[in-house]
Amino acid sequence: MRCPLTYKVISECSTTKARVGVMSLVHSNVDTPVFMPVGTQGTLKGVLPDELIKLNCQIILGNTYHLGQRPGIETLRKAGGLHKFMGWNRALLTDSGGFQMVSLLQLAEIDENGVNFKSPFDESNCLLTPEHSIEIQNVIGADIVMQLDDVVKTTTQGPRVEEAMHRTIRWLDRCLEQHSRNEEQSIFPIVQGGLDPKLREECAKELTKRDVRGFAVGGLSGGESKDEFWKTVNLCTNFLPKDKPRYLMGVGFAADLVVCVALGIDMFDCVFPTRTARFGCALVREGQLNLKQAKYALDMKPIDDECTCTTCKTYTRSYLHHIATFEAVSCSLLSVHNVAFQLRLMSDIRESVKDDKFPEFVKKFMKQQFADGVVPKWIIDALSEVGISLDSPDGVNS
Repeated sequence: MRCPLTYKVISECSTTKARVGVMSLVHSNVDTPVFMPVGTQGTLKGVLPDELIKLNCQIILGNTYHLGQRPGIETLRKAGGLHKFMGWNRALLTDSGGFQMVSLLQLAEIDENGVNFKSPFDESNCLLTPEHSIEIQNVIGADIVMQLDDVVKTTTQGPRVEEAMHRTIRWLDRCLEQHSRNEEQSIFPIVQGGLDPKLREECAKELTKRDVRGFAVGGLSGGESKDEFWKTVNLCTNFLPKDKPRYLMGVGFAADLVVCVALGIDMFDCVFPTRTARFGCALVREGQLNLKQAKYALDMKPIDDECTCTTCKTYTRSYLHHIATFEAVSCSLLSVHNVAFQLRLMSDIRESVKDDKFPEFVKKFMKQQFADGVVPKWIIDALSEVGISLDSPDGVNS
C-alpha cells in the first residue's frame, strides 16, 4: 500500500535554505512552499470549496478542538469524515487543539493527563487528552494530523517552558500509540521550547528520533520580538531533517512568509487573509489596502491589476469600498482575493527557487513591501543569516 505522505525536494536555492518540493498525500499533491488557508469549522468564512478549487488551493486547515465541539465527532463519523461533510476532495490538515490552551486559557486547566476545557459554546466541561485528540482527528480523516502539544504563551519564561517541552514529547508518544489510521493519515510532531535555544534544540533532536513523515514548529507568533521569532525558526530548521516537510504554525504575513521560506520552512497557515477581509482590507504586494477609506470611493481600478481572481476581474475598489463591512458579500469577495494573493505569492516564490533566482525575488519583494526603503532590521538580519543582502545587485551577500 502506498505511503500516505511522500515528500520530494525538486529544487533548492543555491544561496538560502529555501527549497521547492512536492508532498504527495492521499487526496492530492501539494506543491511546497505552501500557504494553507484556515477553515476552522470546516469552512473558510465566505469562501466556497469550488472557489478554492478555481484558485488551485491544494490544502486547507481545520481545527480539531472546534470541530470536536461542533458538529462533533458522531456527526463527522456518520458523514464519513470532514472531506465528505464539507464537500472538499483535496488535502486537509488538522491541528490538535493544543493552541486553544493559549487562546482559551481562561477556560482551560492543563495537567499530565491532558487539557480540561470549559466549552465556549455551552460551558460544558471537556477533557482533551492526546488520545482523544487523535481519536477526533482519525474520524475527521485529514491527510495530516498534529500531535497534541503543551502550548504556553511565547513570552513565558522559567520552568513552565521546559515542563511544556518535555510534556509535548511524552504526549507525542501517546498520540503515536493511539493513532489508528497510519496508512491513511500522517502525524506531525511539534517542536516546542519557547524562546530557549537549548530547549528548542533538545526538543527537535528528540522528536526526530520518532518514525514520522514531517515536523511542525509551534509556539511562535504569540508576542515575542521579531528578532526572537526568526532566530527560533532558523534554529529549528537547522535541526529538522532535510528530506521531510517543515511546517511553521500560525504565520501568514507576507514578509514573514518570504523570510521564513528563506530560513527553510515549507508549510504555513494563518487566519489572517480571511480575518483581515472581514475588516475591509485587501492584500497587495505593497501591504494592505483599507478599502473603507474615503480615497477609494471613486477608484475604478481593481484591487490588483495583476491578480486574476474573480474579485479583481469583476469588481472595482470603488464598489468594494461602498459595501466593505456593510454587506456580507464583501467579506466573501475580499476573502477570495486575499487567499488568491497568498497562493500567488507562494507560487511566485516556488518559481523563483526553481529558476535559482530567489534572492532576486526577495530583493524585489522587499522593495515593494517597504516602498519607503525602510526594511525592518529583523528582516535584514534574518536574510543576511542565509546569504541575502538587500543592498547587492543580485540580492546575494558578497
